[in-house]
Amino acid sequence: MTDTSVLFQPFASAKLSLPNRIVMAPMTRNMAPEGVPGQPNAEYYARRAAHGVGLIVSEGTVVRRPASRNLPHIPYFHSEAPLGGWKGVIDAVHAAGGKMGPQIWHTGGTTADPSFERGALDTPSGINKPGESVGEPMSEEAIADTIEAFAAAAGDAADLGFDTVEIHGAHGYLIDQFFWPGTNLRNDKWGGATIAERSRFAAEIVREMRARVGAQYPLILRVSQWKQQDYDTRLAATPQEMEQWLGPLVSAGVDILHCSQRRFWEPEFPEIDGEGGLNFAGWAKKLTGAPTISVGSVGLSSEFLGSFRGKGAEREGLDGLVERMERGEFDLIAVGRALLSDPLWVEKVRDGREDELADFDPASMKELV
Repeated sequence: MTDTSVLFQPFASAKLSLPNRIVMAPMTRNMAPEGVPGQPNAEYYARRAAHGVGLIVSEGTVVRRPASRNLPHIPYFHSEAPLGGWKGVIDAVHAAGGKMGPQIWHTGGTTADPSFERGALDTPSGINKPGESVGEPMSEEAIADTIEAFAAAAGDAADLGFDTVEIHGAHGYLIDQFFWPGTNLRNDKWGGATIAERSRFAAEIVREMRARVGAQYPLILRVSQWKQQDYDTRLAATPQEMEQWLGPLVSAGVDILHCSQRRFWEPEFPEIDGEGGLNFAGWAKKLTGAPTISVGSVGLSSEFLGSFRGKGAEREGLDGLVERMERGEFDLIAVGRALLSDPLWVEKVRDGREDELADFDPASMKELV
């Protein structure tokens, strides 16, 4: 039996303290009718809090911009009714003894919602991926309004009582489309040949959010190399490029980096430190000094994209995760599908009940277990 005690050590950074190292990863549920979280959503999150999750990061919830969500029942994080729904969620999580932050999102050019006109989408250069036009580049006014929308969402999160906020800057959505040279072809101050230049939009969002919530409120930023439009693309081919990308974002006010990989055990730069080398979160921590969250197929045999095609996954042991946590490669680990289908997953791991852990059934994608 694996000794998982390292996963249950308290975490304390300058602005955020947690009872253990396990984070519930943000997972799109598309189950908020009219964009308003209700009692089923609150109970879904509260169950994870009651059974030992250290920090819950909500599904992506969108800012006040036209076509900011890519599916019809993604929750809003603005306006009276949705914010009232989110108040019910955080109150339920706190009542269950948990901590939580909303993941603030704008889906950019990726929308699949037929109610939105493609030409109305926010994108840096009017494209969703190389060769796929979806409209016109964002104007200066649209960029300023979007930055303000993110800042307003952060202020609302703090006012509602959330313990932190996560900014979604990954997976080919809007902020990531500014990072990616394949989708950011601008020749103004929001573009550029280098990743440091293309990070300006994200840095401005972080600065405005920081100004809105104050110096002591923790901000998390989720980033990824891969995009849903291109699984193999990389923003940073070297540690030097990664530092140029992430360093300015930490300087702008990010406290914790949530480093998304499809498989957490894969080395980021194996040409430097070998096949057992640091993963994405490990390199991000080494280069920036910021605490990091790792994520990617924890406790399961295959990566999550197959689940959207109805594929299941067999459970896997946690030895590799424990080894990386014990050597301090990263600070926190986000668990996705394993927690989606089993709200008692953390409790079972903590109590050594590994024989009770189940394979992932994609049917759980369709309900709030």
